[in-house]
Amino acid sequence: MKIFIHTMYFLPDFGSAPILMNELAGYLAARGHDVEVVTTFPRRPSPGLRRLVYSRRRAGGFVVKRFWTNGTPHPIGRLMAWNIYTAGALLNLLSVGRNEVLFLRTPPLQLGIPAFCGRHLRGAKVLLNVQDIHPDLAVESGILKNPAGIRFAKGLEKWVYGLADRIAVISEGFKRNLLAKGVPGRKMDVIPNWVDTEFLRPLPKDNPVSRKFGLERKFVLLYSGTLSISSNLALEQVLEAARILEPEKDVLIVIAGEGLKKESLKARAASLGLTNVAFLPFQPYSDLPAFLASADALLVPLDSGKSQLSVPSKLYNFMASGRPILGLAAPGSEVEAVIKEKACGLAAPPDSPMEIAAAVRTLRRSPESRAAWATKARDYVVEYLSKEKILRSYDRLLERIISL
Repeated sequence: MKIFIHTMYFLPDFGSAPILMNELAGYLAARGHDVEVVTTFPRRPSPGLRRLVYSRRRAGGFVVKRFWTNGTPHPIGRLMAWNIYTAGALLNLLSVGRNEVLFLRTPPLQLGIPAFCGRHLRGAKVLLNVQDIHPDLAVESGILKNPAGIRFAKGLEKWVYGLADRIAVISEGFKRNLLAKGVPGRKMDVIPNWVDTEFLRPLPKDNPVSRKFGLERKFVLLYSGTLSISSNLALEQVLEAARILEPEKDVLIVIAGEGLKKESLKARAASLGLTNVAFLPFQPYSDLPAFLASADALLVPLDSGKSQLSVPSKLYNFMASGRPILGLAAPGSEVEAVIKEKACGLAAPPDSPMEIAAAVRTLRRSPESRAAWATKARDYVVEYLSKEKILRSYDRLLERIISL
């Protein structure tokens, strides 16, 4: 079977999406499929990858095709990048044949255009992989405000869902969202994002990475990931909680990553005069297990209005590392449900600095509970979300699509 994986971001770019899509491509290629990844050039300069208009390389048993897009993080620039990438995906349809599969990781919803052309002009099958609910997330974030633009985006969303032969969503909450929008349940499969549980594993807190940043003797609450529109407001409240926690001299909140909102968060921390918050860049992927082990608890923040529209992959990665979770998400959200049902940490409202601070104090003063929550987090991910188990589900789904 020939499979074209469309993803805006791919290694060596940073973030969970590049890692997951690289693992998916490698797994499917190892299973004997002919795999091509259709992606963009990395957002940061990378050795051996000059910013050309187009490149094609084979590595890891599969082909990677890259198209140029602009790299600005501004919302308008991001929209332009989505459109440019969609144009590249359209050009790539020249390589697509009958009964080959277009695996489309959304957003962007604009990938519906190559999906339509691929299905009706080339005879391809379409598997839509929904990672965030758009345009809901853009509307809730205030990026998309124009009523006509919102109507157009919602119409595009409905059209894209109608085009797909199958739709893979990452949670039951996402499935309920799409069912409410009229998407037939028979078209959907719930396949959560997976975790490499052999790579992400419990390690000692006192390790070379923690010592590098002076974290080994602090009580560390760590956020590691993209600083994006889905968590910016919650992280602002974390800074307010940090001000409340200043009397707790051994508590350090570490925010590690890059993204659109990093500079505004740093400016807010500076304006508050916080001495118990540290900002770090993304760490090398090879250091991630030890970096997560530097924490006593790991932070998963989601803004209140977006808690039903996104399930961060970092939630399960953090659980695999054998650390308790502090989830900031609205009551009834998927993140809160996972934390409570799996007994792997604490949940607090993302818009209440007092309750966030209280949760941090509870974590700090309860080493036995932290240990119990950490064990349950790790056990759940190993049993249900291991890489081999979930990727096997994708392989079976792709086989079913070809038989449709």
